[in-house]
Amino acid sequence: MPSLFDPITLRGVTAPNRIWLAPMCQYSIEARDGIPTDWHLVHLGARATGGFGLVLTEASAVTPEGRISPQDAGIWNDDQAAAWERITGFLHAQGAATGVQLAHSGRKGSTSAPWRGEGPIGPEDGGWTAVAPSAVAYQGYATPRALTTDEIAETVQAFAAAARRADAAGFDVVEVHAAHGYLLHQFLSPLANLRTDAYGGSFENRIRLVLEVVDAVRAALPERKALLVRLSATDWVDGGWTAEETVELSARLAAHGVDLVDVSSGGLDARQDIPVGPGYQVPFARDVRTKAGIATGAVGLITDPGAAQAVLDEEAADVVLLARAALREPAWPLRAAHELGLPAADAPYPAQYARGAWRA
Repeated sequence: MPSLFDPITLRGVTAPNRIWLAPMCQYSIEARDGIPTDWHLVHLGARATGGFGLVLTEASAVTPEGRISPQDAGIWNDDQAAAWERITGFLHAQGAATGVQLAHSGRKGSTSAPWRGEGPIGPEDGGWTAVAPSAVAYQGYATPRALTTDEIAETVQAFAAAARRADAAGFDVVEVHAAHGYLLHQFLSPLANLRTDAYGGSFENRIRLVLEVVDAVRAALPERKALLVRLSATDWVDGGWTAEETVELSARLAAHGVDLVDVSSGGLDARQDIPVGPGYQVPFARDVRTKAGIATGAVGLITDPGAAQAVLDEEAADVVLLARAALREPAWPLRAAHELGLPAADAPYPAQYARGAWRA
């Protein structure tokens, strides 16, 4: 049996296989109230019926100004949590584990959905003043307002409150988004964080907010529920956050109750020079796994079932996460099962789809 289809248990949560859906923004809440809609039910539900072992939501903001766009999902109030509960119920009924990605956009907030003309928007289009560790703009965006220390403490509590709502909504897993140039990543990187207080300067100071958020979220969750963190392993820019710092932070995260690090890269600085290719981020996941002693997820142009299985065979990661490939093919795990030789009877088909199973 290909190990991609082995279950994996993190704390008290077991995902039935190691093919996970990565968080992907949908920019589809036209009411601009952060409440997930039928689109989210169908989008996420299709991947659950398609065999993904853990289905992670898009980045879900912990405050209104933590959204990337006005059309983003949120989990800062109880109405949003109630809507998510409907979705988690369906995902669980298909046998999938469920996870929510808690996020704050920071200086990359108040933007348009990509197909509406990517870039910053003003109040007339539903925008807001973005916040950040320092008043340093992302290239082409408006200059953000630097957070005060009191506001930093409020942000930590917003993540904790969102985690409590996630638990109430039935999510098995919470992922803290500290990657892709959003707020927590901005605090990590000296390219975006020019603070001179306890949250800036040294490595110890720059990781302080991430650890405070992780501690608050872990305390808000029942012990049985799993906690993930998504990190960008490197900024791909000289003078930015580095792969070595990612390994060191990941070791700290393990000591603070994090169960798995979801290893991505980039997103903080438009000058990034990324050598994109199949599996280009897998070496970062391997380094974190071997050097920091924590489970990892590998993501990034993993599109071929054989390549996905090789990630596990080579012990580079414990799970693989699919993003764009899953948009193209909601039932990718079912095709992978066929191509890797798993009998159809052992593949994660819903009973309603068994007649359409791949055959040898």
